[in-house]
Amino acid sequence: MLKFLKLWPPVFAWCGFIFYLSSLPNLGTGWGYWDLILRKFAHMLEYFILAALLYRAFKGSFKFPAFHLTVWPLLLTFLYAVSDEVHQAFVPTRGPSIQDVLVDSAGIILFYIFIRNKAGAENVD
Repeated sequence: MLKFLKLWPPVFAWCGFIFYLSSLPNLGTGWGYWDLILRKFAHMLEYFILAALLYRAFKGSFKFPAFHLTVWPLLLTFLYAVSDEVHQAFVPTRGPSIQDVLVDSAGIILFYIFIRNKAGAENVD
């Protein structure tokens, strides 16, 4: 039970933070082109962190083979990205975007590249 209380609340808190940001009608900085770059980078970072938190929670909570430890957090993070875009369909001045799901997915993939490289470096030692 203590493991659950240590590993899963950060996942739920981060999901809540993403949901909150998605419910804001306007997140623009007014910096023109740089605003677009900043927002897309934020999308990637949000989902990189969510994938990391889910990976950590699954790794510490379940005795999964490596394949499942990769697939379940990846799938859940992707589904949350899709649900976030559906949520934005109901927020004034916001709307769903396939491009945002792709950018979110890039953050998820970057996390798994990071984990794979980290695991490879640990196996070399």
